[in-house]
Amino acid sequence: MPKAKVTKDATPVTSTSTGASRTPVKVNTGGTPTWYKVIMFGLMILGLAWLIFYYIAGDQIMWLAQLGPWNYAIGFAGMILGLLMTMGWR
Repeated sequence: MPKAKVTKDATPVTSTSTGASRTPVKVNTGGTPTWYKVIMFGLMILGLAWLIFYYIAGDQIMWLAQLGPWNYAIGFAGMILGLLMTMGWR
């Protein structure tokens, strides 16, 4: 197999290039604060507790019965907000 011709004008590639540094950098080393986790799990548990409480005592408590189907929206909104917060958990 023929070899490639080497010209005298070719400049060798040096390791002192002006490009970006390749050393890894840690961005967030602290992790998620405790208050974030408490709120996240609290919203999920509160939403679930709201739905369970509505199923058990929904017709006996007047203001809870007046909300009607909005009780489902309140319970699921709490759980969904808690689940959306899990995306920020590190």
